[in-house]
Amino acid sequence: MLQIQGFVFNFASENTYIIYNENKNAWLIDPGNMSAQETQAIDNFITENGLHIQKILLTHAHIDHVLGLQWAFDKFKVPVHMHHEDQEVLDMLQASGLRFGMTIDPVKVEVNYVKEGDELDLDGEKFKIYHVPGHSPGSVVYHNENQKFMISGDVLFEGSIGRTDLYKGNYEQLIEGITKKLFVLDGDTQVFSGHGNPTSIGFEKQYNPFFK
Repeated sequence: MLQIQGFVFNFASENTYIIYNENKNAWLIDPGNMSAQETQAIDNFITENGLHIQKILLTHAHIDHVLGLQWAFDKFKVPVHMHHEDQEVLDMLQASGLRFGMTIDPVKVEVNYVKEGDELDLDGEKFKIYHVPGHSPGSVVYHNENQKFMISGDVLFEGSIGRTDLYKGNYEQLIEGITKKLFVLDGDTQVFSGHGNPTSIGFEKQYNPFFK
């Protein structure tokens, strides 16, 4: 049985997640830890639970989702999984930091690119990957069909969707991707978003104002 631990980090109240199982094997998703205290919080959780981080996953590479990426890569020495379309977004991290008054070193990590239709495996638990651009060009969703949950990043939120006024954002593309790839899934599927509270596919299909 998979467990999901969430942390709320940095100036954007970004959700960082750890998915782990009874074997203590784990994935770290969207490490947004910014301060020493935030880094200590996530480090303590991993240590106290004896977790072995096997993969770092990115739903996308906007600054608030990758502020702890270099720390995570240096500490756990495992590849970073992301869509190739967001490589250019990650490469813009320094410029993005300057807009927020932050000086950030270039990220130097080992990247494994994922794409639509790929599957990742955590000790037999399969995660399907959906490419749902519109918020960022390489936004992906990680979906575990067996336990009916997904990590949606900034694609879909409780009562909202990701903003589309950022670099290479596209409103129509995002709406189409959510409708055709996510809203066809079981309504009981839990949605763990990049910001805010968890929700479900069924709730969003019925109540999300962007789909009325």
